[in-house]
Amino acid sequence: MSHQLKGSLVPVVTPFHGGQFDEPRFVQLLEWQIESGSHGVVIAGTTGEPGSLSLDEREHLIDMSVRTVRRRVPLIAGTGTANHAETLRLTRFAKKAGADAGLVVVPYYVRPTQDGLYRHFRSIADQVDIPIIIYNIPGRTAVNMEPHTMAALARDCRNIIGVKEANKDFEHINRVLHACDRSFLVYSGIELLCFPVLAIGGAGYVSATGNVLPKDVARLYDLTAAGKWDEARELHYRLLPMNDALFLETNPVPAKTALGLMGKIDPEVRLPLAPMAPENVQKLKQVMTSYGLLAEPARVGGSSTP
Repeated sequence: MSHQLKGSLVPVVTPFHGGQFDEPRFVQLLEWQIESGSHGVVIAGTTGEPGSLSLDEREHLIDMSVRTVRRRVPLIAGTGTANHAETLRLTRFAKKAGADAGLVVVPYYVRPTQDGLYRHFRSIADQVDIPIIIYNIPGRTAVNMEPHTMAALARDCRNIIGVKEANKDFEHINRVLHACDRSFLVYSGIELLCFPVLAIGGAGYVSATGNVLPKDVARLYDLTAAGKWDEARELHYRLLPMNDALFLETNPVPAKTALGLMGKIDPEVRLPLAPMAPENVQKLKQVMTSYGLLAEPARVGGSSTP
């Protein structure tokens, strides 16, 4: 399966309605991603608000996602928490449900040492026979998994197959690729680094922008895979304004707001996240309009339809 886990792996938002998980809209989002050419989907990644979901809700989300996707594309389940036992529970559930891989975040808040990180991931890999992708996101966890730790895990655990690097330090990402076996799959988790990571040998990316522009985000990978690097570079820069707009506030608030404006979901988030500030909604609308995702506002004196 690892050879198929390449390209645009979209971290799908978790829609809510009246505070509850909106399963019908979520199913529609999954179908839209598949129809749009996304190479895979990620469930309960950061963009899916896993911290706001109970363990039972996360298990339900994984189970119904597997049943919806039906192996038409790879499905990666976010199973990491700051608690070792909970991470084991969710990763075991993902294996039983039929997910293609587990995305396990570096534990947040507790700030473990590199030895602690090694032991945590080694224990999970030893106990659950499922492909595991490490999720390194130091901006949210307050600890960075160093390249030597990652290389040791890749060497010692046959089912630790890759890493999602939500790390703005491009030098670090280069060193991860150099330290680990070339079969180790490195994905960008930073939108502006999706193209550069492909250029240095990365396997793909997990980009929140794929929620809003799935065809374009998938095409970026397809172009590079076809050797059309000049076209891919132009698309990389064309996507930049949207990448910026979707991070005007904390992810996934802007992405959910955009999908709400497109009529695909209710743009609800759970506390402590809050709705997008009105001035930022206006900025987001302007960017979306430039991509043709929203209709141009009517001009003063122009005709209108009642």
